[in-house]
Amino acid sequence: MSATPQKNRASRRVLAAAAGLVTVGALVAAMPAGAHDRGHGHGGGHGHGHKPRTVDVQLLSFNDLHGNLEPPAGSAGNVSETQPDGTVKAIPAGGVEYLATSLRTARKGNPYSVTAAGGDMVGASPLLSGLFHDEPTIEALNGLDLDVTAVGNHEFDEGATELARLQNGGCHPVEGCYEKGKKFKGADFPYLAANVTKEKTGKPLLKPYTVWKKNGVKIGFIGVTLEGTPDIVTANGVKGLKFHDEVETINKYARELDRKGVKSIVALIHEGGAPASTSYNYDCDSPGAGDGISGPIVDIAKGITPKVDALVTGHTHQAYVCTVPDPSGKPRMVTSASSFGKLYTDTTLTYDRRTNDIVRTSVKSANHVVTRDQPKAPDMTRLIDRWNKLAAPIANKPQGWISADINGRGSTAPEKPLGNVIADAQLEGLAPADKGGAEVAFMNPGGIRADLVHKASGSEGDGVVTYGEAFTVQPFTNMMNVVDLTGAQLVTALQQQVSGPNEASPKILQVSKGLTYTLDLTKSGADRVVAGTIKLNGEAIDPARTYRVAMNEFLAGGGDGFPALGQGTNKLVGASDLDLFNAYLAAHSTATAPLAPPATDRITVIQ
Repeated sequence: MSATPQKNRASRRVLAAAAGLVTVGALVAAMPAGAHDRGHGHGGGHGHGHKPRTVDVQLLSFNDLHGNLEPPAGSAGNVSETQPDGTVKAIPAGGVEYLATSLRTARKGNPYSVTAAGGDMVGASPLLSGLFHDEPTIEALNGLDLDVTAVGNHEFDEGATELARLQNGGCHPVEGCYEKGKKFKGADFPYLAANVTKEKTGKPLLKPYTVWKKNGVKIGFIGVTLEGTPDIVTANGVKGLKFHDEVETINKYARELDRKGVKSIVALIHEGGAPASTSYNYDCDSPGAGDGISGPIVDIAKGITPKVDALVTGHTHQAYVCTVPDPSGKPRMVTSASSFGKLYTDTTLTYDRRTNDIVRTSVKSANHVVTRDQPKAPDMTRLIDRWNKLAAPIANKPQGWISADINGRGSTAPEKPLGNVIADAQLEGLAPADKGGAEVAFMNPGGIRADLVHKASGSEGDGVVTYGEAFTVQPFTNMMNVVDLTGAQLVTALQQQVSGPNEASPKILQVSKGLTYTLDLTKSGADRVVAGTIKLNGEAIDPARTYRVAMNEFLAGGGDGFPALGQGTNKLVGASDLDLFNAYLAAHSTATAPLAPPATDRITVIQ
């Protein structure tokens, strides 16, 4: 999902305050060189003697983990499952202790097994990972025996140098090493970024592909992120980089692999689609192949050369197993496993030793729930406990109290209760004249990464919001901006929620109290925002008047497809979004008078 990029200013600040946690280390950021063969198959071979002509290769895949090492809380930790009677059941899922068990169980009896991921393994992470610049997640992925992943947009949140450090190891350049005597080793799997090149040299930033090998079986993996990554990451994150067309890039490297004799190819693509149902077990090939899925991945899949045998996708946090026809009209598997480690996909690729290619007609795939009623993997429990001890002094500090769940990520409505709380916190903190004089605040929905959950996550007690929980909701610690925008620019910005790059998949801004309007989803494009209904404190927006508008620096830079918001002038930089959120919780809640979920009556929706 698009979202404001993580700066980890909060982690710099809080870790400096807890200086005892840190020792100094060095950055190792040499970019990985060209593609290398790689493969550590799980399990044993077939033994000596006659080799059968075909061998089944198990491809396990997942995507959009976002550093969720612990089971995600509240509705963000559920997957939907359609029952035989048509009802839909919510199943609690996810957490790397369970993901490790699921993957290890799935590999049993499969001598040829490879595990791949579709990007956004890190970034927008809960405090347990985000506080430590996602080193704990890389360590967990190493333990999960991940073989390869594509980069996603969030891998660029802290820029190319930090991405190289995650790949190659070395302690953080500012904060050093987090554990005495331990140097961060980096990922023991390759990050693939075939469509990301350095502007100065034109050369790939990281390896474009890798080849997994076992007993003569060879499978090439090409990894790309969405071409639109610069639109959803801050300018600093993508500085000096160019992002290229997904289809052209994959087709180019598929030809290169083919020339090298690698005929079996899987594309890992950090871009996705929207199935017609949110249930993970929905049949999106009904009534016909790929009929149940829409979104950018459909056109991408239709354009990728038939040399590619399967597509592992991500970014939209949806669950699907579909067959979308390739350019020759043959169906080809396109999969995505939701997000946060709640599902994994198990795909069978039948490899023909005579042709060195996958028998496409026999590719089978299914998504499986990472249930929480299976044993936890002890090594992952130890990893979580170790990092939790380091994070505890900061993570467990109470910030406020709530009377019930306040849904953000878990709300599918255009206006989210938690979105209203965040926008109100930003308006309240920046309304004083010396803080910017804000009259209205906007929050991008992709920047709300979780729900505020009433049930205790640890020993803090039900209803208590800890620093760790607040950080999980707003992990980017973006600095707030207050700018001048005309009424006309405000109206244009609201129309950009549902037009231009956001027309196919609207991004509805969360608005502070006092701003009201009607969203008519029966119309198309910019007309879906009914201009005549837009009011601030009961008064129609005056196109010629100047308004003081608060928003995070990502939106103020025109991010997420809102160029009108990037036209602001007379900018004042305020506190971070997380600081304002925590200040609001402290000011509006006590143990005896907790904050209740707000009404969602600012945007009138016509369906």
